Amino acid sequence: MYLIRGQHNLDFFKSQSFDKEPIHGTIGNFDGLHLGHQSILENIKKSARSSNGKTVVFFTEPHASEFFANMRSNSNSAPPRLCPWREKFKLLDSFGIDFAFFLKFNSSLRQMTPEAFIKNILEPMNLSSLTIGDDFRFGVNREGDFDLLKNWGFKKGIDVTKTETFKYLDERVSSTRIRKAISDNDFDLASSLLGRPYTFSGKIVHGQHLGRTIEVPTANLWLPKQKLPISGVYAVQCKLNGISLKGIANMGTRPTVGGTMPVLEVHLFDFSQEIYSQRLEVDFRHKIREEKKFKNLDMLKSQISKDITLAKTLLQD
Repeated sequence: MYLIRGQHNLDFFKSQSFDKEPIHGTIGNFDGLHLGHQSILENIKKSARSSNGKTVVFFTEPHASEFFANMRSNSNSAPPRLCPWREKFKLLDSFGIDFAFFLKFNSSLRQMTPEAFIKNILEPMNLSSLTIGDDFRFGVNREGDFDLLKNWGFKKGIDVTKTETFKYLDERVSSTRIRKAISDNDFDLASSLLGRPYTFSGKIVHGQHLGRTIEVPTANLWLPKQKLPISGVYAVQCKLNGISLKGIANMGTRPTVGGTMPVLEVHLFDFSQEIYSQRLEVDFRHKIREEKKFKNLDMLKSQISKDITLAKTLLQD
């Protein structure tokens, strides 16, 4: 999949003659790339197959809610991120999308009128069709809507359509619903809505090596600046270089040792290799408890031992 990094790279994209074939696109946040999103992707792929064309997905980073939260100096007011942009790119590639158009959500994009967005972003792509979700809005103050796009498409000979609400168990599939399922420890529902297990993949980095002092070594995963929808202690199934490993994970600030920043630590059962700089995929299966502050390291070690015993039972095949 080819990545277009921002509007300023459109000229290079066109210079490669990528736009000589019919291009069928969609646009949105696509947080989690859940079943509803996948339905939209299937629609544009079907259009591309029927015309021997290509597909493009426009998406913004950061999400608008994150941008406005940072403007208010209150990053915690933004909803947790299901899918960091690196993972989103990998998923789009795995779904067979040809082009991803990365748009940086900044003050300029925020203030762009719907008409300017159409003229400066959509028109240069020479789209043959555009498919959007039934709740999609765009432009300053979210003034742009389906009717505006439909009228534009009619004038330009571009087929603009919107998908109907995608439902599971008679309820709308949405990123908000998935976040709630994860918060409620309903990973089966989250998996059903996503079409795959909820996972987080990150690079293993050096931490404070405190786990070794209590004989529970951990792999610390690099975290994006956006918060994740998990918090507490979990039984997890992991993948490292294609190998499946069971373990226990803690997502929190580690208050017992005076921590203040969020950290995702994973203790892999019966594993002692050096794996720094490698990527670990963590599949959260069961929430064991909330993170808490213990009076001392001995009490923490005792609780972790109990957590490990419970996790091994929960992860039995």
